[in-house]
Amino acid sequence: MLAPKRVKWRRHQKGRVRGIATKGSTLAFGSFGLKTLDSAWITERQIEAARIALTRYMKREGKVWIRIFPDKPITKKPAEVRMGKGKGAPSGWVATVKPGRIIFEAEGVPREVAVEAMRLAAQKLPIRTKMVVRRDYTE
Repeated sequence: MLAPKRVKWRRHQKGRVRGIATKGSTLAFGSFGLKTLDSAWITERQIEAARIALTRYMKREGKVWIRIFPDKPITKKPAEVRMGKGKGAPSGWVATVKPGRIIFEAEGVPREVAVEAMRLAAQKLPIRTKMVVRRDYTE
């Protein structure tokens, strides 16, 4: 699973996900991409599940880039604990995504294979997405 090697602070505030993505909103590496239409937190497990679905359908041909990284710690208090007594212990990591952000990119496979692979990967994610193709892509 994806997680930072080390962080300066163990616990973060929740914050808000507002606006649309400006960074990471265009294809940078591959010819095909999966773009978000909603804002959300995407957990490390969801990213990994989508990556596995993508690479399995592509039969490990071509190359896949993951354009997001879960660097925000999420905390959780134990079950049946009373209010107060501080913030809970870190329980996982999430990536904050805004609408327009590219999550995955792929290269080196036919268009039909890429379309189906991106569809399968999108099913593993908690947000609406769309597939984008590079402008100068030719078969």
